[in-house]
Amino acid sequence: MPKQTTDVDRLVGIRITALRKARGLSQTALGTAVGVTFQQVQKYEKGQNRVGAGRLREIARLLEVPVSAFFEESENGTQNDAFGFLGTQGAIELLRAYALIEDDQLRRDVLALVRTASKMGKQPAPPPAPAPAPEAA
Repeated sequence: MPKQTTDVDRLVGIRITALRKARGLSQTALGTAVGVTFQQVQKYEKGQNRVGAGRLREIARLLEVPVSAFFEESENGTQNDAFGFLGTQGAIELLRAYALIEDDQLRRDVLALVRTASKMGKQPAPPPAPAPAPEAA
């Protein structure tokens, strides 16, 4: 009977993806460094294949994190929230750009702008304006 992947395998995959992207590595670069194809890295990241202990240790070394980073949960669940967020399209690029802003006030202003934009994105679009009434001839 083939081994089934588990929620833990998918969690490890999500964290590999987030940490790889945070380091600016492609799937090909990570795969080459650990001796697998980029397709295998894709399967790890999607939780379709399990990552062996030795390979996970090598991935952790390359990403400069302890192996426990792929498993541990914080007491209040914030680590899971952070990893989930990092999987969002554009999140890593947004964080990199934000980190490059040196001026504290500008950084606060950017944060305020993003918060406002996120609130606007949650509001339903206003209904279209009614068409003007035709003029009588």
